[in-house]
Amino acid sequence: MPKFLEEKLKKEYGAKSSIPYKVMNAIGAMHGNKETAKGAAMEHKHFNHVHQHLGSGSKTGPHAKDRLK
Repeated sequence: MPKFLEEKLKKEYGAKSSIPYKVMNAIGAMHGNKETAKGAAMEHKHFNHVHQHLGSGSKTGPHAKDRLK
């Protein structure tokens, strides 16, 4: 499931709310409890968009420790 979308919706509707899952089902990111191809594409697009600005010389990001060695 698109984690970025789940986190955003849970922040908006509350952590214990079922509404984030209903929204993701309604927009087609999930079908029941399974991620759809559309949801996977959303996650991939979000990841690329967020991490394209980091570049190879950045000292932030998920693999920053590896670059600092």
